[in-house]
Amino acid sequence: MIRTILIDDEPLARDVVKHYLKSFPEIEIVAECSDGFEGLKAIAAFRPDFIFLDIQMPKINGFEMLELVENPPAVIFTTAFDEFAIKAFEVNAIDYLLKPIEQDRFEQAIQRLPSKLKQPDVTSELLETASISPAQHNRVVVKSNGVIKIIAVTDIHYLEADDDHVKLSTTEGIFYKNKTMSFFEKTLDSEQFIRIHRSYLINLGQVTKIELKEKDSYIVLLKSDIWLPVSKTGYIKLKAALGL
Repeated sequence: MIRTILIDDEPLARDVVKHYLKSFPEIEIVAECSDGFEGLKAIAAFRPDFIFLDIQMPKINGFEMLELVENPPAVIFTTAFDEFAIKAFEVNAIDYLLKPIEQDRFEQAIQRLPSKLKQPDVTSELLETASISPAQHNRVVVKSNGVIKIIAVTDIHYLEADDDHVKLSTTEGIFYKNKTMSFFEKTLDSEQFIRIHRSYLINLGQVTKIELKEKDSYIVLLKSDIWLPVSKTGYIKLKAALGL
């Protein structure tokens, strides 16, 4: 049997998928979830072969949920029209079903499913592409000690490269995200966040002082009383951003 989970906040949408799946007895629905939090728990508990996932959901959206899943399963997205999401799907050859879902289109997606189950890295690549969506620019979702936190980008003081993760220093403390600095440089508002060093990305609203440390070497002081190094290129960017 192929195991799947339905993750969608609309009961009617889940009912439509269940109805269509009656024609595919080899696929077993092991769980239904009405939001991303439930989806995370169900994926961890059942380890499905693939999931049906809505994007626009309360609490956390579908992309944010996937970012928190280790080794995410294959995905068939079910969503209302979203030009950014669809561009991300098409670039990464991810299957998606536009609501209201038509049965012929649903059957096409299921027929293509075997090839999707053999592409484990496609979902990760999709999440990188999905960062172009404005909906992904206003907050960062992290998991800390099993608890999911939603952090507004305005509460981020700075970001620091930390091996395979990025450390986020925020108003509420330190959190880690399994992403790259280049991902956040691309995702966060370039008028609010500046890459001052290969290891640091700062919130301009946190800057209180820039000082010359030694010849051609600068440091910046943030409101959180943290001094950070500034590279030559970073200093040029910082001066331009601050209008100095």
